[in-house]
Order: sequence, then C-alpha cells, then structure tokens
Amino acid sequence: MLTFKKNISEILAHTIADQFGSAILTAGDICSMLEYPPDGTMGDLALPCFKLSKVLKTAPPKIAQSLYGAFAGHENLCSAEVQGGYLNIRISPAYLIQSVLAKIENDGEMYGSSREGEGKTVVLDYASPNIAKPFHIGHLGTTVIGHSLKLLHQFAGYKCVGINHLGDWGTQFGKLIVAYRKWGSREKIESGEIDALVELYVKFHAEAEKDDSLNQAARDEFKKLEDGDPDNTALWKWFIDLSNREYEITFRQLGITFDSYAGESFYIDKMPEQVEKLREKNLLTVDNGASLVDLSAYNMPPCLILKSDGSTLYPTRDIAAAVYRKRTYDFDKCIYVTSAGQSLYFAQLFKVIELMGYDWYDRLIHVPYGTVSIGGEKLATRTGNVVLLKDLFAQAIDKVRGRIEEKNPGLADKDAVAEAVGVGAVVFHYLYNSRIKDINFVMEDALSFEGNTGPYAQYTYARTCSVLEKAGAVPEAEEKITAPEEAEVLKVLSRFPEKVQTALAEYEPSVITRYIIDLCTAFNRFYHNCPILSAADVSVRATRLRITRASGTVIKTALGLICLRTPEKI
Repeated sequence: MLTFKKNISEILAHTIADQFGSAILTAGDICSMLEYPPDGTMGDLALPCFKLSKVLKTAPPKIAQSLYGAFAGHENLCSAEVQGGYLNIRISPAYLIQSVLAKIENDGEMYGSSREGEGKTVVLDYASPNIAKPFHIGHLGTTVIGHSLKLLHQFAGYKCVGINHLGDWGTQFGKLIVAYRKWGSREKIESGEIDALVELYVKFHAEAEKDDSLNQAARDEFKKLEDGDPDNTALWKWFIDLSNREYEITFRQLGITFDSYAGESFYIDKMPEQVEKLREKNLLTVDNGASLVDLSAYNMPPCLILKSDGSTLYPTRDIAAAVYRKRTYDFDKCIYVTSAGQSLYFAQLFKVIELMGYDWYDRLIHVPYGTVSIGGEKLATRTGNVVLLKDLFAQAIDKVRGRIEEKNPGLADKDAVAEAVGVGAVVFHYLYNSRIKDINFVMEDALSFEGNTGPYAQYTYARTCSVLEKAGAVPEAEEKITAPEEAEVLKVLSRFPEKVQTALAEYEPSVITRYIIDLCTAFNRFYHNCPILSAADVSVRATRLRITRASGTVIKTALGLICLRTPEKI
C-alpha cells in the first residue's frame, strides 16, 4: 500500500490523462509537483498548476478548476478546492484509518521499508578511527552517520557490509615507536592504555617542533615496520590491541557492530598489484623520487602513490581496498563517510581508479559531513584540543541517572536506561542538523534535554508504551475520528515511508531525526488534548489506542534508524 501522497498523485495523473492525454505527464511527474502547504488551513496537499501551465498552455487557475471537477466521487479519499493557481487537497479521516493505520498494523516495525535494495549489496566504510588515538567528538560524525546509513539501506532491503577501516598503518606509528622508546614504559602504557599513548603522541609533536630530527627518526622507524622489523611489529600490534579495547566500549555504547575490521594494514600485500597496474597503464610519474598520478587534466593536484623511499600512502592503500571490496563483495555501491575536508582526496582517488580502467568507479560514493570545532578552533589530538566521547557520554549518562533517581527511583535497569538516554541525547543532537553543516561543539547544548532532543523522543515512545500497558488489549470497534489532533498524527505517520526514501536518496539521516520530532510533537498534542483511556465512547477509545500503538511503532523504528535505543520505561 502506498502513502497517501503517492495515491493522490496517481488519481491526479489519471485525471490529467482523461482530460489532456496520458502522454503529457506521468503519475511520477505529478507526485514530484505535490507540496505540503505551510499552513494546514490550506489543505493537506497542494498541486501548484504553474508548471502544468507551461505544458498545457493554459492559465493555472483554469487548470486547477478543471481538475477540481474530477474529484467528484472520491469523497471517501479526499476533497479538493481551488485557490488561485493551486488545487488544495484534504484527505478524509476514513482514508487515513483504512490506509495508514491499517498499513502500520499490518507491517509493524517494517512499516516504511521498501524492497528497492533487494539483490543489491552496499559496502559502507565508516568510523575508522586511527589506532592509538581516542574517540573524540570529531569521530562521532563518521560513526553515527555511517551506521545510520547502513541501517537505512538494510531497511530498504540492501545487503550491507559495514567496514571499520582502522587507521592502523602509517608514519604515526613511527612517531609512537620513537616516543615510546624515548619517554615511555610498558608499565605506564598498560596502566594508562590509550590515554598514555595519546600523551606520548602529543609529547612527540611538542618535542619535534624543537628537534626536527625526530620526524626523520619516525619515518625511519615506520619504514622498518613496513619492512617487517620484528621489534617494531610487536610494538605496533600492542598499540592496536590497547586501542581496540577502548573502541569496543564506545561501539557497544552506540550499539554498533561491524562486518569487517580490515584496516589499512590488511592491504599491505595487496598494494603491489595495484602499483604495477598503474605502471602498466603508464599513469605513474616520478617526481623527486616519489611516484604520483598527474591529475592536472582534471583540475586536481597530483595523487601521490609512493614516497621517495618507496613507502606507501593513503591512496595506495585505498585503491587496494576498493579493488579488494569489489572482488570480495561485488558491491553495487561503496560508500565512504568522512569529513568534507577529504572531498578533494576522494575525488582524486575515484579519478585514479577510473583511469586504471575499473568500470565500477562510478559506484564509489563519498558522503561528506561538516567539521567540528571547539571554541572555533580545529580539533587536534596532537595539541589536546578535543572532547573525548567517553567523557561526554559519562556526563550525559550521569545527568540522566540523576533525573531518574529524582523522578522514578524505583525504575528497573536504571543504569541501562541512563546509558540509552544519555548516549542517545548526544547522538540525536549531532544528527539533528544536516550532515554537511559545520558544528561548533558546545557541551551544554549536547547535554540539553529540553526541546527537540533525543530524550524528548525517547520519553514520547515510553509514554506510548505506558498508555498501552495500562489499557491492556486494544478493543475491536468501529473506527471513529472525532478530533483534528487524531487526524494530524495519522497524516504525520503517513509520511514516514517518504521520509525514509528521502533520507536514503540524499544520504541524510537528519531527515529521519527531524521527522521524529514532527511525529512526537503531533502525538504529544494528541495525547494532551484527546483523552485516551478515559474516552467514554468505545469506538473513540479503540481508535485512539490504535493511534497510540501505531505512533509507538513508528517512533521506535525511526529512532532505531538513527542508532537510538528505546527503553519502554524512563
């Protein structure tokens, strides 16, 4: 069953076909023209006839008037009125119950899903923290945007492969090795874990500003690592183990698991084949001993493949990774979720893969997101200008736990609920705005539970559960819509499949986040203005309980699509 927007578009398309010829405009054309009026007094949907005017060479008001007459006989579905060049449409309450409510009850938590991805595979590269660096607020974007996109694609029927492409290779390991041997100890690192590694990393950069020879020493140590030096390899593996312990705590709090943890080092033995292919294609140019691909013909800087000492770089590893993923998963799309600051890099990478002759280059998709700053300053682990996620989550969880102790001290599983709501507050806050928007991170804003927040949405879901628990079984009775608030909730519920499609098409989780607030606002208005359990009329009570149940179902599904858990009691 379709959303009411699509059903109306089909009726309008048939109307136009009857009057003007079906070859002029399709149902899809009409659907794309339909708008939601800014004011509910103007109807539930509106068809601006101005674009039709160009095709039909008729004044918009005349077109609207001619279409108006075609709605006679469709009173069970909708009514229409003409206002200037607009045809305004109102959906009947009976149709909302028969179509929307029945659809949600039939589909349950799969309401809003589709089969568009059936038989297709999507690979998603996200999170991907750099080993020996802690998760901070800057990592939240790639992690929750990436996982939300994975959940959205799964919801649409795609087979999804989530990859945590760990940054476990590169010169930073040479820096850590040098720093550890100069200023570290095994006992100190084991007790401090990743925080101790960060201290070494920060100290290295501070000392390197005074003594540039440290940078060359780091390059030398990394080259030894690439060449298989056993001592450096043992240190490298230890750093990775320490880091993964920390990362798994954060991923558990976020409810995120991956299908592959193949990091950069996984592709060490797969890079030579791709470097040789670049040579065979005559794409490599040697400049001061370094090998690069000249991209000046495409208005891009050169793409460096090998350093002068023969060591590899990010592009070398990413080319090998893309080829491996295509061979292994035969993806229809491979999505990379990274900062917008890497947009040029991915444009270069995709162009090089195209020039290498891989005909699937156009299935590689970069999904950028805005930068995060603190007090207007760029985040940087090396200077310590970061807010660690574990600290942020801990503060949010403590704040929720305090509220629970104050308002609901007898609540079972208080710690689990506090974590779900506290972590959810931070995630919801991040995903509320468009992903490309730059964020100046303010701790107080992220921890606010007032207004359009995750806790507000989670509490609304818990409210639906409470009502249904008190009601017991929903009685069977004739449906009856008696208040505008009831119809409004159903209209918002009807838009969910459309919002899912938009979020997928635009790779934009904030579409779902904002929809959740719209639904929660409509439901809470209905809850406060329309007695549910105390409704005297059995049919009214039954209809309102069904609306409550449907609202809870969709809120739970939508929150799940943006990585939030849904406690039934808060």
